[in-house]
Amino acid sequence: MKKILITGGAGFIGSHVVRRFVTRYPEYKVYNLDALTYAGNLENIADIESQSNYTFIKGDITDAPFIDALFQEHQFDGVVHLAAESHVDRSITDPLAFVKTNVIGTMNLLNAAKAIWKHDSQGKRFYHISTDEVYGSLGATGLFTETTPYDPNSPYSASKASSDHFVRAYGETYGLPYVITNCSNNYGPNHFPEKLIPLFIHNIIHHKPLPVYGDGNYTRDWLYVIDHAVAIDLVFHEGKNHETYNIGGFNEWKNIDLVKLLCQKMDVHLHRAPGTSEQLITFVKDRPGHDLRYAIDATKINRELGWQPSVTFEEGLEQTIQWYLSNSEWLERVTSGAYLDYYEGQYGG
Repeated sequence: MKKILITGGAGFIGSHVVRRFVTRYPEYKVYNLDALTYAGNLENIADIESQSNYTFIKGDITDAPFIDALFQEHQFDGVVHLAAESHVDRSITDPLAFVKTNVIGTMNLLNAAKAIWKHDSQGKRFYHISTDEVYGSLGATGLFTETTPYDPNSPYSASKASSDHFVRAYGETYGLPYVITNCSNNYGPNHFPEKLIPLFIHNIIHHKPLPVYGDGNYTRDWLYVIDHAVAIDLVFHEGKNHETYNIGGFNEWKNIDLVKLLCQKMDVHLHRAPGTSEQLITFVKDRPGHDLRYAIDATKINRELGWQPSVTFEEGLEQTIQWYLSNSEWLERVTSGAYLDYYEGQYGG
C-alpha cells in the first residue's frame, strides 16, 4: 500500500483532503498528523476514523526528532503538507509562532523526507500547500499568476513565502520531488469560526456585531473548500514535479458585498425581516498591513489538469450556510472549546 502523510488533517481544508483520500483511494494507507491546536478538530473527520486505511497520529511538526522517527518508522511515499498557522490577525500578535510552525515545521518535514528518499525518490512526492497572500496586494486590475514575484505584507504571508522558498530550494539542491499550490480564500463546512464567513454566520445567529475592517472594500477571491480538495487530489497525482499551480475560484468579492449577501441569505434562513442582519454590520479600525485585493489566475491548473470550480459562490455559500445551520451543535462546541473533549473521549488524553 502506498503510504501518504497528510499534515493538519484535522483542520478545515485538511479534513476535506483526508476524507477524499481515505474514501477515494482504499489502496492507500493515509496517516493524518495533527497537533490538535485550537483549529484542529477530530470531529471534522469522525465519519471516516474507523476506516481500515486511516490512521490518526497526534504530533507537532515543530518537533524534529519526532518527525524524523515518524518518517523512519512508516517510510511515507508522499506528503501532503497543510499544517500551518493561518490567521493573519494572530500573526500580527504573535509572529514567532508562525515562524515556528510554518517555517521550522516545514523544514523538519523536508529534512525527514529527504532522509528517507535520498536513495530512491522514484514515485515520491512532497506537496506543499501555500496561499495567494505570498504575492502581496493587487491594485484594481490584474491577477496573480505562478510567476508573480513574492511580496508578502503580513507575518503570516511572510512565513508562508519563506516555507515556499525552502521547498523549492530542496528541490533544486537535493532533487526532492515537490509540487506547490497557492490558493485563494477557502470557505465551506467545518471552518473554524475565526475567519469571516463562519464567524459572521455564528454572530448573525446570536445577534452579535459583524466587525468589518476599514471601509469593507477589500477584495478577495473565494474558493469552495471541496473544490480545493479536488484540486489537491489532482495536483498530487497528476501535477508535474517542481511545478507551482495557482488554485482560485475566479470569484472576486468585496468584503462588504459578501457580508451583505450573507446577511440577506441568513435573514431568509432564520425567518427574519429583510435587512435585520445588515443592522449588525459594524465598521472597525483597519488592521496593519491589510492587502487591498487578492485575485488568482487559475488558467494553468485548468489547462494542464482540467480543474475548475464546480459551484458558483452563491451556490457554495448557500451550501455552507445550510451546513452550519444543520450542524449547530458543532458550531457551539467549537466556539465554546468543548470540541477538545472529543479527543479525550476517543483517544484517552
